[in-house]
Amino acid sequence: MIYIHWLGLLIYTVVIAVAMVSVLMDRRQPAKTMAWMLVLMFMPVVGIILYFFFGQNTRKERIISQKSMDELTKRTMLGYADMLKDMDVPENERTLIYLFYQQSAALPFFSRETEIYTDGYQFFPALLKVIAQARHHIHLDTYIFADDPLGRLVADALVEKARQGVEVRLVYDDVGSWKTPNRFFEMLRENGVEVHPFMPVKFPAFTSKVNYRNHRKVCVVDGEIGFVGGMNIAQRYVKGVKRRKVSGTVMQPWRDTHIKVTGTAVRGLQRAFLVDWYFVDRTLVNGRKYYGEALGDGRAADGALMQLVTSNPTSPWPEIEQGYVRILLGARRYVYMETPYFLPTDPILFAMRTAALAGVDVRLMLPMHADAKLVEWASRSYVMETLEAGVKVYLYEPGFNHSKLLVSDDSLASVGSANIDFRSFENNFEANMFIYDRPLALRLKQVYLEDESHCVLIDDLTDLEHRPFFHRLWESLVRLLSPLL
Repeated sequence: MIYIHWLGLLIYTVVIAVAMVSVLMDRRQPAKTMAWMLVLMFMPVVGIILYFFFGQNTRKERIISQKSMDELTKRTMLGYADMLKDMDVPENERTLIYLFYQQSAALPFFSRETEIYTDGYQFFPALLKVIAQARHHIHLDTYIFADDPLGRLVADALVEKARQGVEVRLVYDDVGSWKTPNRFFEMLRENGVEVHPFMPVKFPAFTSKVNYRNHRKVCVVDGEIGFVGGMNIAQRYVKGVKRRKVSGTVMQPWRDTHIKVTGTAVRGLQRAFLVDWYFVDRTLVNGRKYYGEALGDGRAADGALMQLVTSNPTSPWPEIEQGYVRILLGARRYVYMETPYFLPTDPILFAMRTAALAGVDVRLMLPMHADAKLVEWASRSYVMETLEAGVKVYLYEPGFNHSKLLVSDDSLASVGSANIDFRSFENNFEANMFIYDRPLALRLKQVYLEDESHCVLIDDLTDLEHRPFFHRLWESLVRLLSPLL
């Protein structure tokens, strides 16, 4: 029996040694490397479990072959071979466009008409109307597809189109939709909808990928109309969320930002969906019919110039994070940002503080109360660091603000699924539309300013520097969990 104990100890030692060598070979930041080494050495069993679930570096992995990526990209690039050098855009935006192109071959396109939605009452009727008009295909990529009245309404619309012979494909995140029963998705499959979960968490397969989730919210109909933003398929966007007030429990609205695009801008969304579809179904869906009438020759500068940028933990570069850093460091007058969760990576925090210290008007809008207490506590120390550099921090009062919005210098904006936190920049599969159009940027700026009119400037609320010592200590301890929240 004693030999079994020694054998178990030997196996555990080998596993720890292999994990530590793997951490060293990943070429992470020294602080992260040291942190994982200490966890593995001084937290027996728990340390290796944490590393197995949350510590493995996937940047060097490829989830899709380069040949397949080239096939999926071919259609989006048709007619755009010389576009980058011919575009008439300001130098600052040209540099950002080229950055995204170099990172992941993301190309800029034009949206003939762009609509902005700031709540579910605007977005879901528009989505259902477009679904009802679909003639050839519907592609839907969402983090949460809830089994609630709104989710069932959207599901019924998809089933109706599938029965009419329209190709309907759905990708949902397995973790994001954990609360949705399997029978809900089985009903969709039985009625002709092609459905796949993204990275289903089943032991032991994919267990180490539980930390890497598809957080994108993308919809493409007939290759001609596309949606992207922060709204999931869930009733909270129209019904609101429960908040406890002195007078009792009340429902407060769920604020978010989503946009609809038309024209060649839909190509970027289609490419993003088809890459995800290939990953979950291993089917290379490609052809002119999936790009609709918008295919054209790609040269008509009709509408707002924009670029769909995706990021994921297996990409060589953190695309959206680097884009935000470039915007912050290149801004001349202002950068306004909204995010529901603020747990910034070091490059983002550095860029925000640098821009503010250089005299740029950097504003950050957060919910008055997060939907997760740990996140709210962990973000406070980061907020303090931004305040010290001159960043203006606003807290949104009417309800939970889930919007992921950025506007800069009246010429540049971003709307999508990425939060300003470790999870979005390092662990999640995300999609943001970067917009290089003054009229549309001004419209989105007005959305931000309208939200700001419902906020409290954090300096007016309380003096955070004089919080009790144990409050600050607890927030600093919770901050250590930031990469996992």
